[in-house]
Amino acid sequence: MNHKLNPSIMQAAGLAESSAISSLWQELLHRERRLALFGALLLALILPMAIAWGLDDRMLRGANIWIKPIKFALSIALLAFTTAWFVGHLPAASRQGLAVRRIVWLLIASGGFEFVYITLQAALGQASHYNVGDLWHGVMYTLMGLGALLLTATQPMLAWQLWRHPDSQQAPVHRLAMLLGLLLTFVFGAGVGILLGNQQPPSGGASLPLLGWALGGGDLRPAHFLGIHAEQLLPLAALALPRRGWLIGFTAIYSLAFLALLIRGLA
Repeated sequence: MNHKLNPSIMQAAGLAESSAISSLWQELLHRERRLALFGALLLALILPMAIAWGLDDRMLRGANIWIKPIKFALSIALLAFTTAWFVGHLPAASRQGLAVRRIVWLLIASGGFEFVYITLQAALGQASHYNVGDLWHGVMYTLMGLGALLLTATQPMLAWQLWRHPDSQQAPVHRLAMLLGLLLTFVFGAGVGILLGNQQPPSGGASLPLLGWALGGGDLRPAHFLGIHAEQLLPLAALALPRRGWLIGFTAIYSLAFLALLIRGLA
């Protein structure tokens, strides 16, 4: 039996995938063009940073200096795309309203500031986080903390708009998952972010490859990661959990997992 794939089948699969990506991109542009373009810009900037990673062997805290800005570009881009998608559940008039414009530009300004400063520090071979050895870096680190708080604050702001203007075509369980995800992203993500701003992760010892999370405890970054991605993970879970009770149960388990990681990070 010939196990080789027919070239025409492979070509058709590739075209279908390209069409799906193109359709998704067009939908994101339709829902919130500014956030879609902002996220796309961040993804495009990953390529030169990845090239720099391959050419630049400078290290900081045991990792290549370009890994951090790449991770932040991915994270902020994902936040921008998710927010753009959720904005699409608002009525057309609300999308053009002042409240949504504030959410959009606050996300772009705070996310852009975080990314630019982290990337600049990487280019200089210096730390962006916990670098408070002089007035300039101390002020910038404080502004970074404020920027991160404002970035996550856009999510409950959006949740309020979605609560006030429900989408009649959205399944109730999906709507609930979206609202819970947005709120928990702020409560969990910003809450741990404040703690993380005053507790430097441990250096040395076993760590997770690329991410650099300490495996021996005392690292709040795993809890922070789980917290800030609630807005993606809860709505995704709702696709497989069509009943409200199941979603509530999953949210409870998710919260317990977050709490366990938080306790371990504080140990």
